[in-house]
Order: sequence, then structure tokens, then C-alpha cells
Amino acid sequence: MKIDRTRLERSIDELGRIGGTPRGGLNRLALTEEDRRARDWMVARMREAGLRVSVDRMGNIFGERPGAEPLPPVLVGSHLDSVPTGGRYDGQLGVLCGLEVVRALNDAGLRTRRPVTLVIFTNEEGARFQPAMIASGVLAGRIALEDAYNARDRDGVRLVDALERIGYLGPEPCAPRPFRAYLELHIEQGPILEEEGLSVGVVEGIVAISWSRLTIHGVQDHAGPTPMRTRRDALVAAAEVVTGVRRIARELGGELVTTVGRLDVSPNIVNAIPGRVSLSVDMRDPQDATLERARALLDRVVAEACAREGVTYELEHYWRVPATRFDPEVVATVERAARAVGARYRRMLSGAGHDAQYMATLGPAGMIFVPSRGGRSHCEEEFTPMDDIEVGARTLLHAVVELAGAA
Repeated sequence: MKIDRTRLERSIDELGRIGGTPRGGLNRLALTEEDRRARDWMVARMREAGLRVSVDRMGNIFGERPGAEPLPPVLVGSHLDSVPTGGRYDGQLGVLCGLEVVRALNDAGLRTRRPVTLVIFTNEEGARFQPAMIASGVLAGRIALEDAYNARDRDGVRLVDALERIGYLGPEPCAPRPFRAYLELHIEQGPILEEEGLSVGVVEGIVAISWSRLTIHGVQDHAGPTPMRTRRDALVAAAEVVTGVRRIARELGGELVTTVGRLDVSPNIVNAIPGRVSLSVDMRDPQDATLERARALLDRVVAEACAREGVTYELEHYWRVPATRFDPEVVATVERAARAVGARYRRMLSGAGHDAQYMATLGPAGMIFVPSRGGRSHCEEEFTPMDDIEVGARTLLHAVVELAGAA
């Protein structure tokens, strides 16, 4: 069995053109026309590879390669959606390496004991519809289907309507299903593998994640005649919160990271005092206890900043995923596969959330990382060398075969 490097590289290039940007990145938000075209391309390739394709009520796509026995399958997959002006490796690389595993099994004429199923999850990024990983969250029973359907984008479009519009509101239930293991190949999205000259990361788990949304209400007024002493400026309070969020990470230290990534100002014109600001807060740490301390500090930072400016606010901690430890047996299987293909590797944690986080609540799961050049992702400069992709795909292939078993 072997990975066809040329075929995999060609697939990366072809799929990367759908929603591609002039600078070589990707702009393929979930459930847009670009997402539909990418899904259609993948479904066609899956059927060409002999997979039985089905779609569930969240638009998750499953392509099953039958096994010799009617046993729970080995699942392998990731996502196709991107952030705005993102890269063409985040998510879709895992899907394409999963497809290449199926193709390699076909080339070798190898029938596995268990089915091997390629999975493509909907709206992993959370860039268009919040929260992130929403479809795997529904599958795992952690997010209600009705709540997911009613999630709205910035234009007020409901997720369920967007699913129907692109033709991927499937008939299959989006509910837990038995599986032997779930594997996801993904770019690291950090600098460690590249800095250490390694090709593969054997992922032992994923950090805890918290998302919060804050809306601050001040008093909109004219920028000229309004004295400074009477102002209730929502943006001034928001600015203090932004610096306070950074200060939380410095105070607690360790591996805690905190980010304000979205800021919406109203009326957002030159000559008016902002009357309303909404912003996002993303906090992550390997330890759940540290993240809880950080959220308590955020509550205090917001209350004090708004009190100083005399404004009101609503703070909602609307998404919380606990730290996830992957199944030791699956992690060991990935490590054996890395050794078998001669990969230079290390064990590590993921600082980013992935669908594997929810899948791990249902059954054994694990991940394989490949390097990110300069540690960069969620940007057009995102890049992984083909040599490392090939080694990662070979590692995935060996792990799948061990878990699925030869007939």
C-alpha cells in the first residue's frame, strides 16, 4: 500500500481553486455557494472511489467503503469550510488525505475487516454560524438540532435555510452512531513541529475552549458639542475590556491564551460617539480549572470597565468545550503508524478546537498533525510542505489499516 503523492497534490490544487483567493488562500465560508461547489466536488470524488454517500440533517457527509464484516466503522475526516481569507490546508487537507487513504486501499485491492468511512463536517470554523464545530456538536448530542438550525449569520440567515439553499439538508438523522475509532489529520496551526524539524504530531488531546460575547450600551452622541465629562462612550469601555482580556493571560500565565477577534461598533462613523459595541472573547487553556479562573476574571474586567465609563452591558459565556484527552489506544496506534513510516514525530496537545473534540465524547478518537510553515494558519499564508503532507498521509493510512483490520 502506498500514497499516490501526485494524485494527492493534484486533489489539493483542484479543491483549493474552489473559493480560492488571488493570494493563494481560501474564502469558503460554510454553506455558501463556494461551499456547495466544494461539497459537490468531494461527493463526486467519493463516488468515483466507490463510497456509498449519505448526508445527515446537519449537512454532514458520510462516504462508506464497505468492510468484510458488518462492524462499526473506522471514521476519518475533517471539514471543508474556511475562515474569511483563510488558507487552503486547514480542514480540507484532512478530508483529502482521508480520500487518498480510501484510494490507496482501492489501489492495493485491500479489503478491511471493518468499513472505513470518510466524514465531512459542516461549519467547523464557526466563522459564519456560531458556535464552531456546530455539526459535530449536534452529532454528539451536545448541541440541540433546533438551536443549530436557528443559528444566524451576520445577515440574519438561519443555518437551516442556508443548508436547504445549497441542497445539503440531508434526510439522515444527525445522531450518535457506533464507530471503532475516529481519526482526523490536520495542520498543526502552531510552530512546534516546524521548529523541531518534525513531520508528524501525535495528538494526545485538545485544550479547553471558552467563547463569550459582550455587548456594551453607551450613549450615542455628536463628537463635537458633547463635553468629555458627559460622555458615555461604549467604545472606550470596550477598549479597556480588550486590554483587560490580554492582561488576564499575563496574570494567570502558563499556557492560557486570550483573544478579542471581532469588534462591531455602531454607528461606526467619524463624527459620532459610539453608542453600541459588541465583541467576542476567545480563551483557551489545557486545564479546565485555569479557564474557569479566566472567565471569572473576565466578568470582573467587564464590570469594572463599564462602571468606569457609566455604560451598561450584557456578557454571555455561550460556548464552553472542556479539555479533551484522546483515547490512549488510538494515540498509541497513531504513534506506531508514525514509527512504521519512518516519520520524525512527537506527542503534543492541540491548541485549536476540532471536530475530533466532540467525536471523542462518543468513542475512541485521535488526531495526526502536520507542520504549519511559520506556525501560521487562518490566513492566506498558511502552508504545509508536500513532503510533510505525504508523511502525514502515510501515517494516517497505516493507522486506519491497523484499526480497521485486514480481512
